[in-house]
Amino acid sequence: MTRTYTNRRYLDAIEKKVLVFDGAMGTSLQVQNLTAEHFGGEQYNGCNDYLVISYPEAVEKVHRSFLEVGVDVLETDTFRANRLTMAEYGLQDRVLEMNETAAKLARRLADEYSVRATRPDQAMADGRTEKGRPYTQPRFVAGSIGPTGKLPSASDPELSNVSFDELADIFREQAAGLIRGGVDLLLIETSQDILEVKAAITGCHQAFAETGVWLPIQAQVTLDTTGRMLLGTNIEAALTILEGMGIDVIGLNCSTGPEHMREPIRVLGEQSTLPVSCIPNAGLPLNVDGQAVYPLEPEPFAEALFEFVDKNHISVVGGCCGTTPAHLKALVDKLDGHPHPLRPSSPVIRLSSAMSAISMRQDPPPTLLGERCNAQGSKKFKRLLLEEDYDAILEIAREQVEYGAHALDISCAVTERPDEAELMRKVVKKLEMGVDVPLVIDTTELDVLEIALKTAPGRCLINSTHLEGGRAKADKIFALAKQHNAAVIVLTIDENGMAKPRDRKLEVARRIYDIAVNDHGLRPDALVFDALTFTLATGDPEFAESAIETIEGIRLIKQNLPGVLTSLGVSNLSFGFAPHARPVLNSVMLHHCVQAGLDMAIINPAHVTAYADIPADEKELAEDLLFNRRPDALQRYIEHYENVTPATEATLADPTEGMTPEQRLHWKIVHRHKEGVEADIDEIINRPPSPMTGEEGETLPPESGGAGGGRSRHEVAVHTLNHTLLPAMKEVGDKFGAGELILPFVLQSAEVMKKAVGHLETYLEKVEGITKGTVVIATVYGDVHDIGKNLVKTILANNGYTVIDLGKQTPAETIISKAVEVNATAIGLSALLVSTSKQMPLIVNELQRRGLKIPVLVGGAAINRRFGRRILFTEDGSPYEPGVFYCKDAFEGLETMDRLIDVERKPALLEQVRVEADMEMGRASSPRLQVDTLTRSNVVPAPIKLPEKLGFRVVKDMPLEMVFQHLNINELYRLSWGAKNAHGPEWEKLQKEFGARLDSMKREAIKTSWLKPQAVYGYFPCQADGDELVIYDPASSAASPESLTRFTFPRQPSGDFLCLADYFAPVNSGQFDTVAFQVVTVGHEATERFDKFQADGNYSEGYFTHGLAVQTAEATAEYLHQHIRRELGLAEGRGKRYSWGYPAIPELEDHRKVFDLLPVEKELGMSLSSAYQLIPEQSTAAIIVHHPQAKYYSIGESRVEQLMK
Repeated sequence: MTRTYTNRRYLDAIEKKVLVFDGAMGTSLQVQNLTAEHFGGEQYNGCNDYLVISYPEAVEKVHRSFLEVGVDVLETDTFRANRLTMAEYGLQDRVLEMNETAAKLARRLADEYSVRATRPDQAMADGRTEKGRPYTQPRFVAGSIGPTGKLPSASDPELSNVSFDELADIFREQAAGLIRGGVDLLLIETSQDILEVKAAITGCHQAFAETGVWLPIQAQVTLDTTGRMLLGTNIEAALTILEGMGIDVIGLNCSTGPEHMREPIRVLGEQSTLPVSCIPNAGLPLNVDGQAVYPLEPEPFAEALFEFVDKNHISVVGGCCGTTPAHLKALVDKLDGHPHPLRPSSPVIRLSSAMSAISMRQDPPPTLLGERCNAQGSKKFKRLLLEEDYDAILEIAREQVEYGAHALDISCAVTERPDEAELMRKVVKKLEMGVDVPLVIDTTELDVLEIALKTAPGRCLINSTHLEGGRAKADKIFALAKQHNAAVIVLTIDENGMAKPRDRKLEVARRIYDIAVNDHGLRPDALVFDALTFTLATGDPEFAESAIETIEGIRLIKQNLPGVLTSLGVSNLSFGFAPHARPVLNSVMLHHCVQAGLDMAIINPAHVTAYADIPADEKELAEDLLFNRRPDALQRYIEHYENVTPATEATLADPTEGMTPEQRLHWKIVHRHKEGVEADIDEIINRPPSPMTGEEGETLPPESGGAGGGRSRHEVAVHTLNHTLLPAMKEVGDKFGAGELILPFVLQSAEVMKKAVGHLETYLEKVEGITKGTVVIATVYGDVHDIGKNLVKTILANNGYTVIDLGKQTPAETIISKAVEVNATAIGLSALLVSTSKQMPLIVNELQRRGLKIPVLVGGAAINRRFGRRILFTEDGSPYEPGVFYCKDAFEGLETMDRLIDVERKPALLEQVRVEADMEMGRASSPRLQVDTLTRSNVVPAPIKLPEKLGFRVVKDMPLEMVFQHLNINELYRLSWGAKNAHGPEWEKLQKEFGARLDSMKREAIKTSWLKPQAVYGYFPCQADGDELVIYDPASSAASPESLTRFTFPRQPSGDFLCLADYFAPVNSGQFDTVAFQVVTVGHEATERFDKFQADGNYSEGYFTHGLAVQTAEATAEYLHQHIRRELGLAEGRGKRYSWGYPAIPELEDHRKVFDLLPVEKELGMSLSSAYQLIPEQSTAAIIVHHPQAKYYSIGESRVEQLMK
């Protein structure tokens, strides 16, 4: 059935050349600075759609601006002009008027410009005009139909509280108004829910029938940066669902720029038989000072779309949000009447869920249709359906998918309930977003089928129809299938009953094919013929050869009806046999049907055995029965399975099988498995007295066993802790030290350890002092970083130590007082920065002055072993006798503590530390080079002009998807996620694991906004004054500039003698230069999320969360830096971004000056610690040096020199 049109001028034009749509209506209206009066009063303020009535001059101005640059198609100003959204303004009763008026306005202008020259200075290659004379360029009007704001597929009761029919009627009304106004096509655009798109298409067809005017339909979905619609639909699914619904052009618009449309456009270009449109934004916007700033300039925008036309053969282009007449002029000029590309002639044959599509012809075949969500065939499903336990029904569905089902057959007919339609609606609604496979709607009732098709977003398969009662019912089912683009299973049954011989099967199939294809316009590949199979369990001679006839019937149908598919309810064959006898017979039948050309099978995939894996004797018994090779085949088959014990479900081999509970516990800690640790501990504690095997295989005395062996539960628990759990964690530490484990795996083992210890504590008597020692740990004053300290806490606590964690920014007095109060075995100090690390020797000195004898362990990124040795010696030159111990990681901290509490090993440790410290202090240290302040680098300043707008800007929102593109994956994986020592196959494996984790974390971050990139930045006039950079008040005059502040930068003492001030125009040049400062953060919620994971004992998730947050802050800084380059007109990659605390500017004090220049505290809620660290931690601050020769360098001080200043 071919579509007919009363106006197909638009489609005729597409066949000749690539057509160009206009640009952003909203962006163009915004620059007109319209007031409430223009909108018709305060109650309509901001309603752009109403401007066609209240102030049409504004809309006309926009239309003309795009027509002047040569676009082919105008969109009407009706994007939100539907009954539902206009109700917000009380305009719901004026929808017809608004749409008709908007269409007439665009029609008038399109007709006017169709006979006006747009490029009078160019002669057209196709001879349409002589040079300098007017020519005719047809202009078209697209009736814009945007979304309603509802999400009918969603589970949210507020967003989905609208029916399919209600939506269709809303769109019908809007389409009717546009048709009356004279549009050339209907444009369904910026669609976020695929079910709403289906309703919109249905509404448009209803409007055609109502008006008697039949126009082309162009349907465009909007995808996020991950390539999915808002509710998860990918482009293959969208194409599968929409291509057969009576539309003429399919495409994408809005949401992203062309850079994120590249892959979905490739898919549409390769697979769509329809012309493809692409109407992107001018990139993803930044929210700068409350305004959306779109970064993509006209030329790269035009280049990207030309590439899509050239490489991906798309037929329609244009601009959405942020695109201006300049963008469209560049695009028109670039295309210059580019001829229309060829499209594929054959569609890809697929079904789809709400999210993704599958081929109807699987390779290898068949497509498996899971049968356990069927109330007729599954007692469990029926019971759950009657109980309306939809969560449990979802689990049944998921189990089938896990076992290999490609689609799920859904039947909700039960004699106990009259409301099959409502049950079907609820089941489909639950499964549509719960399982990512297509649904097969299995019902005999037309109303049930229609409701299911209006509820399911995907492309469904209908099960089924036939001609048993004539063609009346089949006609209605085919009509529904055509309307909703569903495929149909058709049974080879007619008025004479079920076709049994192969020739009759083909005869019935031919007749149904003719009705469906020639009368209803269904494609042959929308038909799935079921050649019927009958049970062999009865022994009825009539069916003895039925399996052969079914197999050959399948072969005949595939040979004689090209393009159609075949299916079979395979399990019917074995109905009546013992349950454990059915799978083999079904599997053998399935094999032979597939050989004959079977495409689909309705079967429980969990009960399918590969033909090659079926034992030879059972295979022979089954084939004897199927092919009627011997008269006693049925009897032999039954007798065989009477003597076979039903097997339980196969399970994966248990790696702990045969182990003692102690060995199982050890294995689970080392291999990071939490499951069952409590049961293992219970078994150890409660088992009867018997010799117990130790970790090294020695036999322990009987009293070491369970509590019944003469020892109390407490004693057994202590023994388990010391001889099973702690050795397991030691092995983890050893593997980490040897580079065999990465840190996240260590943390996962720690979580298992914590769970085990937590359960073991229920058997321990509450006796004071049962601990290996008490350690007071803290991040020193001024320092807000505590990820390292938290790791130490986790490892020490899980190895028998009592850890008192004083948190971040802890004053020296608090640390010392707490250590004295609890009689601490040791103090642990952590710091990330050079400046805050100087707190460590202060604390050691104070301990010395007070005569305290508490060992001090120090660690952190800013310090090293040399620093630890130096601070052993206090201000008076004497060593701190209890010892200062540098620990490079948590496991060295654990080893140090174990040696300190061991009376035999402690003296040697103290002696070793003292000897190393003496050697460090006795080193011949070369004198520090003095910087010659008169020596300057050879850098020649390259000043740039001041931007028009000086001062600060606030970026409240950045597209997280774009920020993620700037993640340094190598640094994330190796530095922040602990894989720095992984190489070879181990590194390749980790890359895959981390890649999957990163994808999941990014999706969750985008969905829940726990990462929220924000920034403030600013441009200031400046000049260099020696080693200082003078920052001037933008509000002061150039003649007498007022200094806001000065930054003093250190100079290299040798080599290039670089200093950041050298890159800027000097004071004596008489010229101002431009400097930019930026501060970015991903927000406080990232810190809160990390803290919660830590508090819950979910250490590994906390670690991954912290690492991603830190690296996302760095990515945010890079993304903003790119934006700054664009605003300043700098080439990509020009200049450098320098942050305080790094080699060129190691001191943090200047953070205060940056906070004084930019409203960081007010706009971002950030603050500075007493040591000038940024809070929250996942933040960065930087000065932007625009000089083309700027490079990174160090001022030459060693870490120890910086620390000991």
